[in-house]
Amino acid sequence: YDFFKLQGITLNHDILKKISQFIFPSITKRFFVRILIVILISYIFFGYICIPIRIKGRSMEPTYKNKGFNFCWTPYTIFSTPQKNDIVLIRLAGKKVMLLKRIVAIHGDMVEFKSGKLYINGIQADEPYVKFPCSWELSPRKIKKNHVYVVGDNRDMPMENHVFGQTSLKRIAGESLW
Repeated sequence: YDFFKLQGITLNHDILKKISQFIFPSITKRFFVRILIVILISYIFFGYICIPIRIKGRSMEPTYKNKGFNFCWTPYTIFSTPQKNDIVLIRLAGKKVMLLKRIVAIHGDMVEFKSGKLYINGIQADEPYVKFPCSWELSPRKIKKNHVYVVGDNRDMPMENHVFGQTSLKRIAGESLW
């Protein structure tokens, strides 16, 4: 207040008091409780509901770059049924490691890779996100009940580096947000 007075600027004392209280809130027990609540809510939200993930590896290129960043929406498994083309996070059994993969087939579908292309129920799948055809083949496989077939978008890689294959719906931890 004295600074403005010395500069010849007159301010309403009430306005100045409100501004200073906004910038420098009084540190009270109530203030610390509010900060603690915000930290707790953030921990729950980013630890269990919207999990931040770091993408490792090239199996989902060009959709996601190696060392990229994304969020995984975990309520996806509660409120919706996994569909073809959904990008999901899959838990590996007994490990904290999770993989980001695309669902290409669901229960009852027949999956086959031949001549560098994906075939679902004998029909070639339209996959504009795949830039390079695969160099491997996979004989037809029927997807079991409560399972989906997942694979990475970078089909140019060797099969064992990005094909997770048929997996249980229970292993899906959530959906990629973008």
